[in-house]
Amino acid sequence: MLELPTLPHRVPEPGYCGRFAPTPSGALHLGSLSTALAGFLQAKARHGRWRLRIDDLDPQRTVPGAADRILRTLERLGLHWDGPVLWQSRRTAYYQAALERLRAAGWLYPCTCSRRELASRPKAGSSTAAYPGICRNRAAVAPGLPQAWRIVTDGARIAFGDGLQGWVEQDLEREVGDFIVYRRDAVHAYHLATVVDDAEQGVTEVLRGVDLLDSTPRQIFLQQRLALPDKTYVHVPILVDLRGRKLSKQNLAPEAAVERPGQVLMRLLNWLGQRPPLELFAASPQEILNWAIANWDLERLRGIERIPVDPSPDLLRARGAAGTAP
Repeated sequence: MLELPTLPHRVPEPGYCGRFAPTPSGALHLGSLSTALAGFLQAKARHGRWRLRIDDLDPQRTVPGAADRILRTLERLGLHWDGPVLWQSRRTAYYQAALERLRAAGWLYPCTCSRRELASRPKAGSSTAAYPGICRNRAAVAPGLPQAWRIVTDGARIAFGDGLQGWVEQDLEREVGDFIVYRRDAVHAYHLATVVDDAEQGVTEVLRGVDLLDSTPRQIFLQQRLALPDKTYVHVPILVDLRGRKLSKQNLAPEAAVERPGQVLMRLLNWLGQRPPLELFAASPQEILNWAIANWDLERLRGIERIPVDPSPDLLRARGAAGTAP
C-alpha cells in the first residue's frame, strides 16, 4: 500500500503572512494585478511575509509558459515574494494524505452524479442549487463508474468576520450542500488543495477578490475538519469594465502591459483608492512601492465590491500579440 506523507501541520511563525495564488491559465491582467498589489501592500505594511503559490493543479486550465510570464510580470513591478514559489502540481501526495484523513474519519462518500444529471434537476431558490445529497445514502456505487468524493456538510453553519465585507454567515448544507473534494477526473479539488497549502506556507490572512467570498465557508469547514490553523480573511473589490463585467480571463481581459511598471503601479494605486501624489509619476517602481507601503489604507476599500475602470491602451497588451517579455 502506498505510504502517504504526513499532512503538513505547521505551527505558524509569529507575524503576518499573506499570499498570492494565481492560476496559470493565462498571463496576468489588471484585475489580477490589483489583487496582487493589495495583498503585497497588506503584508509589507505589517512588516510581514508575502508568499507566492502557482495553482497549477488542474492540467486542463494550465497554459504552457503562463506561469513563467506571471513570475516575470510580478518581478517587473517590484512585487517580490518571500521564500520559494509553491507549485501545486508537485504536491498531490499531500492532498491525497488530507483526503485519506477525511475518508478515515467518515466524512467522505463517493458520488457518481454527472453535471448533466444535476443540471436537469429543478433549482431551489438560486441559480446554483445546493447538492441534494443524491449519493449520500446510497448503499454502494456501481463498479466502473467515474466517481467523485464529497464531504458531508450535515448541519454545518459557518460564520466569520471579513476584514472588509463584515460578518458573513452561511448554512453550508442548505446553501451549498455536500461539496466535492476529489473530482471525477482524478484531480483534487481547489478547496482541499487551498487549505492544505495555506497551512504549509504559514498563511495567517487570505486576501483575495470579493468574487471568491462564497468559497470561504467551504475552506473554513475543511480547515476545521483537518484541524489546520485558523486564518483571517479580507475580500477586496474586483475591477470591472465600464459594462460591469469583471476583468478576468473568462471575460477575455487582455494581458497587462508592464513595460512602464511605474505607470501601471500608479494607476492600480489610484483604482485602489490610495491617491499617490503626482510627483511619483516620475519615480521608480521601488519608490512608488515604498510610498504605498508607508501609506497603505485598507479602509479606503470598505463598502466597495466593484471598481469600474477604463484602462488606457498603453496598459494593455493587444490580444494575440506576444509583445516584449516582461
